[in-house]
Amino acid sequence: MRILVPVDGSEGALRALRYAIASRDRYREPIQIDLLNVQRRIASGNVRRFIPQEQLNEFYQEEGKAVLKTARGFLASTDIPFTEHVVAGEEPECIARYAAERGCDLVVMGTRGMGSISNMLLGSVSARVIHLSPVPVLLVK
Repeated sequence: MRILVPVDGSEGALRALRYAIASRDRYREPIQIDLLNVQRRIASGNVRRFIPQEQLNEFYQEEGKAVLKTARGFLASTDIPFTEHVVAGEEPECIARYAAERGCDLVVMGTRGMGSISNMLLGSVSARVIHLSPVPVLLVK
């Protein structure tokens, strides 16, 4: 059972991870957890003109790894195999695409994250993931 847990550094994301860990005995087969951090791309074209894409990609990876540190610590104390990935883009689209491309069976995520003001205007990330995801999404409050 492959479970995708998007992690943005929020308490909601960590609650979702704790839920996924605690529920591992509910499944017939052993679980594997994929931790995913989505970094928002730097929007300004001016910034991208002066900073090479390779350097931006390194920045996204460094920031994402820092966000995943606490989640890694939770999983390191268990016997659950896990992987971690950092991607750049829009959160809902990246989460749904990752779940499809990596063959995840379930997405477990928090209902509230570290979203921006745009989430209040456009709808929450979790609501958009529900609509886009090809696999079931379990929201943890």
